[in-house]
Amino acid sequence: QVGNTLLIVFVSYLGSRVHRPRLIGCGALLVSLAGFLMSLPHFITGPYEYDQSVASTFSNTTDLCQPGAPEPWANLSDASCTPHASRENHEVLLVMFVAQALLGVGGVPIQPFGISYIDDFASERNSPLYLGILFSVTVIGPGVAFMLGSAMLRFYVDIDKVSAAEVQLTNEDPRWVGAWWLGFLVAAGLVALSALPYFFFPREMPKEVGELLHTRSPLVLPGFPAVLLRNLRHPVYLLVVLAQVNISAMVAGLATFMGKFLERQFSLTASLANMIIGAVNIPGAMVGIVVGGAILKRFQMSLRQCSALCVLGMLLCLLTAFPLLFLGCPTQRVAGVTYWDSSGSGRHDAECKAQCRCPERGFNPVCGSDGVEYTSPCSAGCSSVGTRSDGSVLNYSRCNCIAAPGLARPGPCGTACSHLFLPFVVLSCLAGILASTSHTPSFMLILRSIQPEDKSFAVGIQFMLLRVLAWMPGPVLYGSAIDTTCVLWERRCERRAACRYYDNGLFRHR
Repeated sequence: QVGNTLLIVFVSYLGSRVHRPRLIGCGALLVSLAGFLMSLPHFITGPYEYDQSVASTFSNTTDLCQPGAPEPWANLSDASCTPHASRENHEVLLVMFVAQALLGVGGVPIQPFGISYIDDFASERNSPLYLGILFSVTVIGPGVAFMLGSAMLRFYVDIDKVSAAEVQLTNEDPRWVGAWWLGFLVAAGLVALSALPYFFFPREMPKEVGELLHTRSPLVLPGFPAVLLRNLRHPVYLLVVLAQVNISAMVAGLATFMGKFLERQFSLTASLANMIIGAVNIPGAMVGIVVGGAILKRFQMSLRQCSALCVLGMLLCLLTAFPLLFLGCPTQRVAGVTYWDSSGSGRHDAECKAQCRCPERGFNPVCGSDGVEYTSPCSAGCSSVGTRSDGSVLNYSRCNCIAAPGLARPGPCGTACSHLFLPFVVLSCLAGILASTSHTPSFMLILRSIQPEDKSFAVGIQFMLLRVLAWMPGPVLYGSAIDTTCVLWERRCERRAACRYYDNGLFRHR
């Protein structure tokens, strides 16, 4: 976002004075390079070490109840707290920051030049439909990314370094990390291929060339401030952009945290949550964008009517989204975290866990036969484990903290409101369709209310404001609000890391 923001206004000011298709191609090649760099940390760091304090035929340690143990065994998360590991983490972060900066710089010419190029050479009647198709196809990108991410996360992160037999985890295990880097490699390769055709497009299309000859005047940099002020003082332009800022802030937060929300509310795996977003919500947004463009083309709407269509779409979206406040699951019962035994027997208090000398940071959730979730077999007081022929855990038994029969199965208990999942998906998809109908009309308000030679520049300012006021702070604000709903944090190197459990009600409302 930072690399994009720093350059987008100045590059878009060049407008049709430059060869726009070639600059789009060059930007796409930079994006491809950034994608390859994003996957680089996987290859320059060692294999992922998950917490193996779990009963396994491949491990000498267990996280069963061991009253006679001299002291709780160490959690593997502390093993990465050495100065060398810290230095290695900084190097990885530097690579990621450089890749993100290149990604932002490469994306600079794509939207402003692409939108203005289409609008310049299309008739006024067809331009809304063409732009609607462009925007909807642009939405395919995140949709494909979510689907691709869903597929890649089914593979173990070190699929190229260790054999499947060495990994005693499934993708439903909270310690599982999927092959996140594979998606970047695939996407970078596809972007590189798509960049090539842009180098063969003409600077000006045969249609309406005569009308655009005035845009080939030499660049006059001293005119930059005057053009900038002229657009920022335009009331229609400014109000529409500020409206888009509000919508984009919402979209930025949803794009970042919707997957986590579905995981926590409806006990989905990360892979399935990404698949739902990519297969349902994203196509819904595409449909809304195309419908908005088709309505403009069919009824040849004026700017005032475009505004009315935007307002109507957003009002209907709000009405449709309001029930989502109430469609979700209650917080799961986790012993010692969100649930304490009310019978007075004290099975769920710290005493039971203390007798087993459980490690504070151990996390290997199990579901007790009493319907309560425990952070580990040790915290449930389990002293025996049953395994399958392949060495995987079947169940835990002789669990003193669980009422008779004192059994537990590996994995979280989940939530008992799966019947609300389908209505939630349908309503959220419908809300997305209605909100997206305003996308093309809002862009037409911008393109038709400013001077023709300012199109690329105005779109550049628009995207700059969207990044500064929406895409940068939006996920931060959403993340901060979500963090306030956490009821149990993981601690690593004496610092707060990932959230283990959320208050689902607060998470949903905030």
